[in-house]
Amino acid sequence: MGDLIYSKAIKELETIAAEIEGDEVPVDALSEKVKRAAELIQSCRDMLKGTGEEVKKVLESFLEDKEGTDQGS
Repeated sequence: MGDLIYSKAIKELETIAAEIEGDEVPVDALSEKVKRAAELIQSCRDMLKGTGEEVKKVLESFLEDKEGTDQGS
């Protein structure tokens, strides 16, 4: 997804949704909009999953450090 960050992806999804809901998208372009939305949703899921894994690692490391400190006391 390159340098597209989560907030930009969400903003683009909101724009696509508004265009579709507002009948602003010609039928010819609807398929492309839906495909782009699916790509953005998958990218957001991947970013969230990656962030969740990073947070889990940090918390596990913190807990291991804390347990080591508690045992040394």
